[in-house]
Amino acid sequence: MYARDHALIATPIGTIRLEGDDEVLTAIRIGDAGAPVKAAAAAVRAAAEQLEQWFAKQRETFDLPLTPAGTPRGEALRAGLIAVGYGEMLSYGALARTLGSSPRAIGQLCARNPFPIVVPCHRVLGSGGTLGAYSAGDGPKTKSWLLEHERRHVRGTLL
Repeated sequence: MYARDHALIATPIGTIRLEGDDEVLTAIRIGDAGAPVKAAAAAVRAAAEQLEQWFAKQRETFDLPLTPAGTPRGEALRAGLIAVGYGEMLSYGALARTLGSSPRAIGQLCARNPFPIVVPCHRVLGSGGTLGAYSAGDGPKTKSWLLEHERRHVRGTLL
């Protein structure tokens, strides 16, 4: 086991704290306080680089080693959430039907997501397209910013 490390990166939605070691990323926290800090651990450095690229509109997907979910079902649900593409949005119910789950389980998956942005729970909306809750950063305000960031980028690539 490698020593835990962290980085703090400045973003348009506030400081983001990345935690992990050389092998895996263990957490992403939006809205942490502090000046930027670079990490020594490989997985944390990779996460910082990829998130900076995402905010700069130079990346749409992530290739990061994440701490595994607690169960095979949890891993399958996480993979299904990751499969919701950049700039796409689904309701909790639609994602639940796709994954053979329930909207409540999808809500819990999103609420307990330790990797916001990388595991894009911001792309899951309430019924009728309502914004719904968001457990990271400033809640719905952060979710709205993330969705608009992706919409602007997708529109920019289509023109």
